[in-house]
Amino acid sequence: MRIVIQRVLEANVKVDEKIIGEINRGIVVFLGVSKQDTKEKAEYLAKKISTLRIFQDDKDKMNLSIKDINGELLIISQFTLYADCSNGNRPSFINAADFEFADELYEYFIKCCQSYNIKVEKGKFGADMKINLINDGPVIIILDK
Repeated sequence: MRIVIQRVLEANVKVDEKIIGEINRGIVVFLGVSKQDTKEKAEYLAKKISTLRIFQDDKDKMNLSIKDINGELLIISQFTLYADCSNGNRPSFINAADFEFADELYEYFIKCCQSYNIKVEKGKFGADMKINLINDGPVIIILDK
């Protein structure tokens, strides 16, 4: 799994001009699933995100987790994280998981995140989504497992 997280002040996702998910302070998670991914990887990354200390404490140090600040998650499926641009000018997505497998792991990852008592909103798997966010910092981190 490949994940790009962005610390945000607020974010929302729209499909067909309608907001289908929105959060206040927290993390937007862009999640890519490869053919080799497993439920164990999803569990590991959900735990990592729930404990990652990327929010400022009262001394302005990144020392607090999303749970510590009662933050929220917006999780967006993002197969393009597995784009291979090494040959030619058109990305290949050969390493991305097929639709059904990726959707299953995406939903499983969401359940894993919810198990940490974090408010979770999500996009619509496979849809053309429009994401609006106010990046905080900016803090953008890539996680691979």
